[in-house]
Amino acid sequence: MWYNGILDLSVWQLVAATLVMTHVTIVSVTIYLHRYSAHRALELHPALKHFFRFWLWLTTAQNTREWTAIHRKHHAKCETADDPHSPVIKGLGTVLRKGAELYAEEAQNSETLRIYGKNCPEDWIERNLYSRFPLGGVALMGFIDLALFGVIGITVWAVQMMWIPVWAAGVINGLGHAVGYRNFECRDAATNLVPWGILIGGEELHNNHHTYPNSAKLSVKSWEFDMGWAWIKLLSFFGLAKVQRVAPIAHRVAGKGSMDMDTAMAILNNRFQIMAQYRKLVIGPLVKQELAKADASVRDHFYRAKRLLSREPSLLKDQQQARIDRMLEHSHALKVIYEKRLALQMIWAKTSTNGHDMLEAIKHWIHDAEASGIHSLREFAEQLKTYSLRPATAA
Repeated sequence: MWYNGILDLSVWQLVAATLVMTHVTIVSVTIYLHRYSAHRALELHPALKHFFRFWLWLTTAQNTREWTAIHRKHHAKCETADDPHSPVIKGLGTVLRKGAELYAEEAQNSETLRIYGKNCPEDWIERNLYSRFPLGGVALMGFIDLALFGVIGITVWAVQMMWIPVWAAGVINGLGHAVGYRNFECRDAATNLVPWGILIGGEELHNNHHTYPNSAKLSVKSWEFDMGWAWIKLLSFFGLAKVQRVAPIAHRVAGKGSMDMDTAMAILNNRFQIMAQYRKLVIGPLVKQELAKADASVRDHFYRAKRLLSREPSLLKDQQQARIDRMLEHSHALKVIYEKRLALQMIWAKTSTNGHDMLEAIKHWIHDAEASGIHSLREFAEQLKTYSLRPATAA
């Protein structure tokens, strides 16, 4: 019958078809708009780039230059009043409910497009079709869904239209800066969300991305799954994609016991992984040790101590900083490792443009750490000496 459409699919076939089409949409967003256009983490075959543009025109009405510019501005102004969609500033509820509206509002800002929208498509079809008739694609998609699936095609079309506003503009931009876990203490509130990888194409690994925004691969832990990276590997196999950058690999040379410029540059290059190791190897064991010794009357001060002592200082709330202060009053050892953590971060914040100054500062930091009398801190200082920009070579 006509109301069942050309394909006359069963309910489960309709569900499968809808999931496939929405998956193509999220792949288009994560690979083309995000990793390619906004960050240039990979290169794509011209035919594939155009397919993604065409599909996004059909399913999102999204303009490449607008999306790219808004996302670049988000990174440049993250968690400030100029961030187009920060839940820290605008409130989580606002971003969850009105994420798409926030994008549309910022897209009207000509300065945003001028400053952050460089190197985006401006060819004939962009000017005369995609940008000129942004709603033409979604209207065409509506007719296609009706023709293929019949009356239920209206529902299929509605799901397609909601997919990116809900998952990307709402969940990623909202929950991805509010809840979840953090592998790295980057300077914004970005978090990783699980287990949504297949639905959101790997974009749920938001903390990883904000730490290494120019990496084509968003997963860093062995148990994290980046669906977008799986597609990139497949496309690369067929010559349709070429990875330009991924997160740096932390190389260590066993037995290396002296600091040189190679070590200093490796530490700078891998500073986020190193601070994650500091949390694991120094803060964690010492918190456990101090908690075991603490009197019952002050034990509550150590609640979530490992997390608080590892937190990016600019993200700490007043009550969290007050808890840290109370904790450090009761433990000289925790005070030492906390101050040493801040001092280590300050080194690359102040000296990263001068390698020799950074080398001397790290040497001084290591000397103080080794003289601290804290076993885990001494061991970490020894580990720092082993970092290298290059992997160890066989003798």
